[in-house]
Amino acid sequence: MTETDREQKSRRDRQSSAGRTSEKTKEKTHSSKSKKAAAAVHRKKKSTTQTITKSFGHAFDGISAGLEERNMKIHCTMAVLVTFFGLILHISVTEWCICLGLFGLIMGLELVNTAIEALCDLVTQEYRPLAKRAKDTAAGAVLIASIMAAAAGLIIFIPRLLYVFRSI
Repeated sequence: MTETDREQKSRRDRQSSAGRTSEKTKEKTHSSKSKKAAAAVHRKKKSTTQTITKSFGHAFDGISAGLEERNMKIHCTMAVLVTFFGLILHISVTEWCICLGLFGLIMGLELVNTAIEALCDLVTQEYRPLAKRAKDTAAGAVLIASIMAAAAGLIIFIPRLLYVFRSI
């Protein structure tokens, strides 16, 4: 019998003896497995909470990094002005929802634009037509959303402002 045959026979013997466990051993094994599974679930819940907390931390880091951008400062200033005039002119709940949705859309797009610009700068410092296209397209998305938000703002605020000026 060669050494390879002996190794194979030994492996088969170990496998067959492992299959002959008693019922008590199976119950103990099952019980310990369920305890281990329960402990793993408990650990997983804890780690999931920690993971979610870390994810929110990273998201807030991204928002604060985005707030350093010049265009984001402009968008935030406009949001404050719209909020101020919305309070003074008593816009409706529906109009508030439209304004808040547009704030979120524009600021979110600005963050995506900032991320795309940073990623392009990370990949290459030299001029690349595809990097330019990515940056320009992201900036264009913000511009389109801003123009549409401005149009919605005019539709909401001009009638109210006209009413205020006519009553003076």
